[in-house]
Amino acid sequence: MSAVPTLSDVAKRAGVSLATVDRVINKRPNVKPRTVERVRQAMADLNYRPDPMAAGLARRKRFRLLFLLPTGTNAFMVDLASQIEGMEAWLAASRASVETVHADVFDPGALAAAIDALDRSADGAAIVALDHPEVRAALDRLAGDGVPFVTLVSDAPASRRERFVGVDNAAAGRTAGALIGRFAAGRKGTAGLLVGSLSLRDHMDRCFGFSQVVMRDYPNLTILPIVETRDDRERAEAAVRDLCAAQPDLVTLYNAGAGNQGVARALAQAEACRPIFVGHELTESSREALREGTFDALLAQNPGHEVRSAARILLAKAMDTSIIAEQERIRIDIFIRENLPF
Repeated sequence: MSAVPTLSDVAKRAGVSLATVDRVINKRPNVKPRTVERVRQAMADLNYRPDPMAAGLARRKRFRLLFLLPTGTNAFMVDLASQIEGMEAWLAASRASVETVHADVFDPGALAAAIDALDRSADGAAIVALDHPEVRAALDRLAGDGVPFVTLVSDAPASRRERFVGVDNAAAGRTAGALIGRFAAGRKGTAGLLVGSLSLRDHMDRCFGFSQVVMRDYPNLTILPIVETRDDRERAEAAVRDLCAAQPDLVTLYNAGAGNQGVARALAQAEACRPIFVGHELTESSREALREGTFDALLAQNPGHEVRSAARILLAKAMDTSIIAEQERIRIDIFIRENLPF
C-alpha cells in the first residue's frame, strides 16, 4: 500500500470497484447501504481523506463566482476590484473563474435590480450589500434560486447570506473613538462625523461604536449630526469645508466611510481648521495624507485578504467542504505616519 492512501487502496480494502468508491464519496445513488458502510469503514481504517478539489477536477467541474461592487469613486472599492483581477490565476488553478459587476449600492432599488439580474447559473456571489428591506428581499431571492452568497465589506445580517466577509465594524468604530479621544487630550469642542450612507451597515456600526466610546469616555467632545457623502470625494470635500466654516470649535473629524481624497484636499487647504482626523482604508491618497500629517490615523482592512476569503468560502460551499474559520477572520489594522508599510 502507498504511504498516502488512494482510491485504489480504499477499493481493495472494501472489496469493491473504483467506480463504487467514487459513487460513495460523491454521494451518488444506486449503491447498497451495506456497500456504503464497507467503503466508509475502509476509508476510516486507512485514514483516507477525499480531496474535494481533485474530485472537482476529475469531474471537470468549472466554478464561476460573481462579485458585485459599488460604482463611484471609492478608492478602496477600486483596490478590491484590482485584487479580484489579481486572483484570476489562483482561481484558474482550481478550475474557477470570477466576474465583477457594478451597481449603485446607495440606491436600494438599483442594487436590488442588480442582484436580481445576477446569473443564476453561477456557483456563488460576493456582494457589497445595503441593509435595506428591498435589498434583503433580492438577496433572499438569490439564495432561493440556488446561488449561495456572502456579503462583502458591508453586511445585511438578516439576509440568507452564508457569511459576512469583513471586519468587526462596531469594534473599528470604538477604536476610532478611542484614538480620537486620546489624540484630543482633553480639548473641548465638537466632533464631526461623516458616513457614506445611513443605510450601509458597516458605516452605521462604525458610528455606533465611535459614539459609544466618545460619549462614555470623552465628555469634552460633542458629536455633531452625521453627514452623508455617498462615499464621493467631491461631496466629502464639500462636507468638510462646510463643517470647518460652521464649527469654529471643530476638534476632531471621523470619516466612517470613503471619500478621503476629498477630505484631505479640504483639510490641506483650510487655514484655520485643523481637526484631528481618523478615517478608514490605506489607499494611495490616504497614505500620502497620513505621511504629510494631514491625517492622524487610519483603520484598514486588507482588500486582498477579503476577496480571497470570499472566494474560499464560496468554493467551499460549492464543493461541500469546510473552511478554517480563523483563516477567514479579517483583522483591523491601525496605521499612523510612523508605521506606514512600504
